[in-house]
This record gives sequence, structure tokens and C-alpha cells, in this order.
Amino acid sequence: MTTIDNNRPPKLYYFSDRQKLERALTTGEFRLVPPQLPAHAAGDHPYLILSLAQKPDGALFEGKQSADAYLVIHDAERFGERVHRVVQRILPNWAGIDAAISYGKPSPLGRLFSKERPHADEAEWRFAWRPMQANASANPVTIQLGSIADIAELRVND
Repeated sequence: MTTIDNNRPPKLYYFSDRQKLERALTTGEFRLVPPQLPAHAAGDHPYLILSLAQKPDGALFEGKQSADAYLVIHDAERFGERVHRVVQRILPNWAGIDAAISYGKPSPLGRLFSKERPHADEAEWRFAWRPMQANASANPVTIQLGSIADIAELRVND
């Protein structure tokens, strides 16, 4: 029997430009996008994902070096529950899951949660949704959780 450790880490980190981070903090705005995978790698279904880092020095996001700020989500459990609740309302016929990416070995959750070992410094935590019916398309979706200032803060790089 394969077990999956899907216990969310205590904190998550989100890197983007400061304007997007301010909007994420005040309105809970995040964008779900199709993964950057070859079509065959995702399987038969389209997916939408939201990726965060499990540590503040994770190299997950392109352009992170030029980012002047980042979001610290202090309660990943509450954040995850809010995300899934909002996505379920927006995409009622989609199934969602979140878990850590497995680096260097296949994840029991499939290719969507697996990456090569050289990417391990990303320390990615991925939220993913797939449609429960065939022939659905995965167009980017913007969600709004409401203010997350009660569980998150914006930090400016030194």
C-alpha cells in the first residue's frame, strides 16, 4: 500500500510582483493556470494548478530574484481549505487535491506531482484540479478568497 503525505506544511510562500501580492493579501486573488507540461504528461484530463513554495528560499518562481516582496501564508491549512472551498463554487464539476511535489521519484499522485531531482530546490506545494467529465477545457481562472490578511503577510526583501 502506498501512502501519500498530504499534510500541509505550517507555512507557504508565494512570490510575484508586489502589486499582485498586495491584491492577493487584500482580496485573496490567485490565478489557476494549466501546468507547463507536455500534453501526454498530464494524462487524459486537463488540469488547473496553483503553486506555492514550502520554504522562503525555494527557487520556485521565475523572476524571483527580481521580486522585491513575497507573501508568507502563516496558516497553510486554513489557506488550503479556503482555496478548495472557493474553487468548488467556481468549478463545481472539478476535483481538487493539494500535495508536495515529489522530486527524483514518481509521486503516487502521478506525473502532475512529480519532477526531476534537479528541481528539488523549488520545494513546491501544488494545488491541482481536474474536470470530472471528459471534453472539458482548462482555461486560466482567477479566484478571490477574500482578504487573507488574518493568515498571511506581505514581506519586503531586504
